[in-house]
Amino acid sequence: MVNCVKTTMQYRDRAEIIRQILEVANGAVDITRTKLMYKAFLSYTQVKEYLTLLTERDLISYDSITQTYKTTEKGLRLLQFYNELDDMTKASHLQSRQQQRSAPNKTSIRK
Repeated sequence: MVNCVKTTMQYRDRAEIIRQILEVANGAVDITRTKLMYKAFLSYTQVKEYLTLLTERDLISYDSITQTYKTTEKGLRLLQFYNELDDMTKASHLQSRQQQRSAPNKTSIRK
């Protein structure tokens, strides 16, 4: 008997997809186009489009001998900036939720 688990993908904007590609290609060895496709959950058409964009902007480099990709220094700086921005956004969101919970209930009491 085969056990199937259904997973759903959330909508990802372009920035999130770029972030995932840069993370996958960062520090890993032998990251081919196919590995990027599977690890970043992209179609062949999408991975081609994004790799073209990222290599043109010098965020990722391609080694034609090994046919592998690697995040460049510029790509690492972008990734670091994106992660810091994401951390600040999450912290701000968490703080506002905590303030909402601790605020007194403003319901009126009828007499």
